[in-house]
Amino acid sequence: MSEENKEKSRRLLEEAFGQGKLEVIDEVLHSDFVCYDPNSESGEISGADTIKGEIDYFRQAVPDLTYTVDDQVAEGDKVVSRYTAKGTHQGEFFGVPGTGKRVEFTGIQIDRFDESGKMIEEWPEYDLLGAMRQIGAVPES
Repeated sequence: MSEENKEKSRRLLEEAFGQGKLEVIDEVLHSDFVCYDPNSESGEISGADTIKGEIDYFRQAVPDLTYTVDDQVAEGDKVVSRYTAKGTHQGEFFGVPGTGKRVEFTGIQIDRFDESGKMIEEWPEYDLLGAMRQIGAVPES
């Protein structure tokens, strides 16, 4: 299952977020999926359909967004993925109107799969501060 779960985590990042293929969400995520995102208002994003909205939001802000999985490790029911995301800031992103600037940030996430092979939980950490600095929303210190 480890290799299959790694592939599902990769597809979520590279195909769903990076290419906008929302059908991947239904294939990979459990309907009760929860993402414990430190950058969300409540600290968590619940439901597979809500993730589709998140993908749409990021792709509206950065239409040419791509994700590349740089490394993965799997053990038991968990997969850790390290990735790089890049694109051009064209639309509103966390309150900042499009700037036309290139943005690149890295992240790591831990995905947990249930016994049916669906992703049920995720803990992401990504460099939002670095992205905001690149688009000029936060000054360099």
